[in-house]
Amino acid sequence: MDSQVLVALALSLVGGFSTSLGALFVILNKSPNLKMLGLLQGFAAGLMLSISFFDLAHNAINSIGFLKGNIWFFSGVIFFGIIATFIPEPSLAPIPDVKNKKNNGDGGKDMMKKHRRQVHYSGIITAVGISLHNFPEGMAVFLGSMKGLRVGLNLALAIALHNIPEGVAVALPVYFATQSKWQAFKLASLSGFAEPLGVIIVAYLFPRSLNPEILEGLLGSVGGVMAFLTLHEMLPLAFDYAGPKQSVKAVFFGMAFMSASLYFLQTSLPEDMSL
Repeated sequence: MDSQVLVALALSLVGGFSTSLGALFVILNKSPNLKMLGLLQGFAAGLMLSISFFDLAHNAINSIGFLKGNIWFFSGVIFFGIIATFIPEPSLAPIPDVKNKKNNGDGGKDMMKKHRRQVHYSGIITAVGISLHNFPEGMAVFLGSMKGLRVGLNLALAIALHNIPEGVAVALPVYFATQSKWQAFKLASLSGFAEPLGVIIVAYLFPRSLNPEILEGLLGSVGGVMAFLTLHEMLPLAFDYAGPKQSVKAVFFGMAFMSASLYFLQTSLPEDMSL
């Protein structure tokens, strides 16, 4: 395994471990602050939009031309749009408050067991859905790392912040259903490791040296994937949890943060590692 793959694998593990952070947020705080999660999601959406439009799509258009760059970009949009159609990303559904219901005797116990089974099942389905979403994110990190450390690092950072609420979405129902911190943490963590798996698989499907034009086009497609993921799934979630006004502020703060990051990383990294 060459150094390029190892770098991509290490960066994708950052995203994978972020679902574990989300699980810790659940098991250490029984009532997660949804507004904070919404603001975090809005901030991550700003990071993603900056990477998509100011970095990946911008570089693709400059390198291979306006028409080809846009074709690659919207190919990525269509690709992830198809994935989202068949595998919609699960949201953080509210946990039923069965404790406050007045149930007596065995009927109450049966009702509690039924709710726990239903919620546990929803947690497992959520974990599967998030794993399937994390797989193309791992592919994106690998392609970004082929371009350079700066691109891979920025993608990994944005995806990692996005994955924290995903870890909450898995761990919260599992913890409610099983009352096991370990089960909640384990399932949330496993859902995140689809990301490094995506790196490993795509690393051996792609040739070691891609034509520079194809690589730029693929990175433009990654920009399309990230833009679709942001506008279709991350931003509505932020609006639900934190409200539109606060979420939009968080988005622009994220965009400003990533723009500064792009500038400082570009000027500080060695030339052979930046682009």
